[in-house]
Amino acid sequence: MDRLTEFIQENRAAFDHEEPQTGHEKRFMAKLNAQQDNRSGGSTSSTSWKPLFMIAASIALMLVLVIGSGITTDRDLSSVSPEMANTQEFFTTAISAELEKLNSEESPEYQNLIVDALFQINLLEQEYIQLKTDLDESGNDKRVIHAMISNFQNRIDILKQVSEQIEELKQTKDQNNENIYTL
Repeated sequence: MDRLTEFIQENRAAFDHEEPQTGHEKRFMAKLNAQQDNRSGGSTSSTSWKPLFMIAASIALMLVLVIGSGITTDRDLSSVSPEMANTQEFFTTAISAELEKLNSEESPEYQNLIVDALFQINLLEQEYIQLKTDLDESGNDKRVIHAMISNFQNRIDILKQVSEQIEELKQTKDQNNENIYTL
């Protein structure tokens, strides 16, 4: 470490070969202040949504994991056949992956989309619970099994649509930012 420090001190002139343009500090501070103003202007609404979103996401994730783990007492797809158990595991893994991707989005401008998606997923989860009861009562009725598979597909479709919408919004935002800087 001492040799590195000594090297830097001896060769300091080689490192500092360019000076910032005149007014650099003022422009930097103006951009920094503008950025802080933008964040503080929207922070109250985004801050109020963030805890709600995190709770809803956690609940949805727990529900998906409970279905996938087979802890429930009702019969589900995994109780029908080994193939259906593989199908259920595939869907629960895919849903968990999509939920994790959505949970990683921290931007407040996407929170409304995510909360709405989680609400829809919760409704489908309630429907799935009823389908498990129906499966138990019907004795492996193929229509109930098909409805359960469709329920999983609907959840994945919702999560993918929201992910695509967020990506589109990000691209639009990036294009708008590029246009601003090129003007």
